Amino acid sequence: MPEVTSQEPAIDGWFATDEAGSPHLIGSKCPECGTYVFPPRENNCPNPACANDALESVALSTRGTLWSYTENRYAPPPPYPSPDPFEPFAVGAVQLADEGLIVLGKVVEGTLAADLKVGMEMELTTMPLFTDDDGVQRVVHAWRRAGDDAERSDEEERRK
Repeated sequence: MPEVTSQEPAIDGWFATDEAGSPHLIGSKCPECGTYVFPPRENNCPNPACANDALESVALSTRGTLWSYTENRYAPPPPYPSPDPFEPFAVGAVQLADEGLIVLGKVVEGTLAADLKVGMEMELTTMPLFTDDDGVQRVVHAWRRAGDDAERSDEEERRK
C-alpha cells in the first residue's frame, strides 16, 4: 500500500467540510416544490407532481435518524478496491432531520449491525475508503452513532 500523501473525496461534489473540518452533505432542492435530492444534480426535480427543471445546490443536515441498516460481509468484486484482509462493515440508511430525505452511507469502522438500532440518532462524519496508487487517500461520507466522539473522549480522559 502506498504512503498517504493527501486526502480527497472519493466522489467530488457529494460533501464538503467547513473550516473546522466538520462535514456536510451537498444536495439539491427544487425551489418550486421544496423536494430535496441526494446525490446532488442540477436539473429534473424528482417529484413526479412537479415540472420544474432547475434545482439549487444546498447543504443538507448533518444529523438524522437511523431508518434501516445492513451489514456487508463480503469483499466487493474487482474493479472495486477492497482492504486486505476484508473486514465486515455496516451500511446505514439515515433519514435527515430537517429534509426527511433518506441517505445511504457506510457506518464508521468498529460499528456493526449488532451495535445499531432503527430510530437511533446518527451524525455525519467522513472516513477513508481506500488509498490509490498515487498515495491519495480517498474519503467518503459516513455515519456514526450520535455522541460517539464525546463518549470516546470521556472514556480516554478517565483512563489518564
